[in-house]
Amino acid sequence: MINKKEIFEKIIQNKTDFKKDEIQYLQTFVKLDILKQKNNKFELSKKYKIGILQVLSTGAKVLPLNKTDKSIKIDDTKSCNNGDLVIVQVIFNPRGVLKGKIIELVQTNQTSSLCYIKDSKLYDVKTLTLINNKVDIKKYKQGDVVLIQDFKVVELYGNLDDNFIDEKISLYLYNQEYRIKQKYTCNIKDIKQDDKRVDLTNLEFATIDPISAKDHDDAIYYDSNKSELYVAIADVSAFIKEGSNLDKEAKKRAFSIYLPNKVLPMIPHELSDDLCSLKPDVNRLAFVCKMKIDKKTASVKSSEIFEATICSKHKYSYEDIDEKIKNNSLDTDLKALYELTQKLKKNRLKTGYDFRTSEYRLVLHKDLNLVKVNEEQGSPSHSLVEECMLLANIQAASKLNEVGIFRVHEEPNRKKIEELLKSLALLGIDVKLKKDIHSTIESIQKKALNTGLEEEVDKLIIQSQQQASYQTKQLGHFGLGFSSYSHFTSPIRRYSDLVLHRILKTKKIPKDIDDVCEYISTKEREIAKLVWDLEDRIYARYASKHIGDIHKAIITDIDEHPSAEFIDNIAGLKANLSNYSSETLFSNIDVQIEKSDIISKEIIAKIV
Repeated sequence: MINKKEIFEKIIQNKTDFKKDEIQYLQTFVKLDILKQKNNKFELSKKYKIGILQVLSTGAKVLPLNKTDKSIKIDDTKSCNNGDLVIVQVIFNPRGVLKGKIIELVQTNQTSSLCYIKDSKLYDVKTLTLINNKVDIKKYKQGDVVLIQDFKVVELYGNLDDNFIDEKISLYLYNQEYRIKQKYTCNIKDIKQDDKRVDLTNLEFATIDPISAKDHDDAIYYDSNKSELYVAIADVSAFIKEGSNLDKEAKKRAFSIYLPNKVLPMIPHELSDDLCSLKPDVNRLAFVCKMKIDKKTASVKSSEIFEATICSKHKYSYEDIDEKIKNNSLDTDLKALYELTQKLKKNRLKTGYDFRTSEYRLVLHKDLNLVKVNEEQGSPSHSLVEECMLLANIQAASKLNEVGIFRVHEEPNRKKIEELLKSLALLGIDVKLKKDIHSTIESIQKKALNTGLEEEVDKLIIQSQQQASYQTKQLGHFGLGFSSYSHFTSPIRRYSDLVLHRILKTKKIPKDIDDVCEYISTKEREIAKLVWDLEDRIYARYASKHIGDIHKAIITDIDEHPSAEFIDNIAGLKANLSNYSSETLFSNIDVQIEKSDIISKEIIAKIV
């Protein structure tokens, strides 16, 4: 077996004594333009570096094998682990920090790896590559998933025929398996009202959440006579002290993970589902944003944020509020609030965007088989709550000085927008670049209205934009149209909000705030990928049990790998097309499932 690290060290040292199998291995990178070859001499192309990934609680970086090169910051570890040998594409950063993205895992440093058995051979789940035959797997059967350590099987995870293996695989691949193995509890007792807390227990606060919600981050109350809006947020920082073991664990987790069948919480259930949950008819500690609203302009005249005790009087579901809006049966204050939030949204969309997109919720049977997929779209009740939360987030950001913790979404770069316009032109949507990007996107959405492809075009617009992140300076939120914005409203499930609460209370900025922002931004992306990985695996399992079934789909890619997405009761399932010919992007088609692989998550279908 070749030593990949030694091969690349020879390249850096300008050596030419490569063996035949080493040259054959390096040819792969030559074809990808990562390496340049002249006879038996190889060198890395200028925009690539190879080095060791270092993952710390404060973020990740790559330490190049070439000691004369600077370390490279990494935002997305792509499920690679500390000590792995990786190839990085260097990205120019105008702020002077060398950043890059991992494009290839060359050699893993893991002492253990998750593998599966196929045709009496052992394959790595992450890389899909054949594993050294030194491992004795005689007593294991086809489809068994095993943990390998030091060329030995140390644990049988289960078999691919078992639906319960999917979650374990995804959690392992993204280093979150401890969340189901580790006991996560706390013995914090309720904290009583103190003198500095404002007593708001007489106000008619209400929670509005999904019907299945157990944790209630926020409650709202609007006094229509005084035109005062209260957004009460669970005061998690009153229970979790900075630097405590509970705080360290919450920071490590960074976010709650919402899987199709369960929630893996950021803070223990004793807090998230009970003491920090703003349940009705019990006193709860809250961090409250109180806003005086100008009814005519639908703007905030003044605001304050303070610690309080509330007693929520109503527990509504989104469906409850939607029904009341439909029947015009909202009580006076809620009705006035709904009318206000409609004005707020109208004002916001002058600089922000309203993208027509749907969220898919996978519905699983208790045996974890996929039953159906619910398509969830925004409703009036969602909009009511969202505008209140956005307003509180803006006001929280306004209380910060130049440095803090901000939610930042930078403007798309011009090249991305130009590529978007080219893609739209192929759909017959001809839009010229306007004086600014906001005007350009507005023009795109307006023209899309005449095509019946509004949602599909919005997805293309979203794909052209940059990822939102947490940063220490207020660089604005392009998508929402805000010059300053932060996350204040969900400390039960986001560590960023917990950090913001502490800053607002103490007026002190943590010394490691830069590292905190970078770390939680990285964790956010990793967790999103974990959820996508599991959902794709569940889709692949469904497809493997429904070979031959025919589904309604829409073509979503016509380039190198033509593919389609199901749009019926199994919406969101993506399949590569085996017989694509010349169908146009977003064409409606019928497809028949041909093959599915649970490990690679690849589904193949043919147009019928």
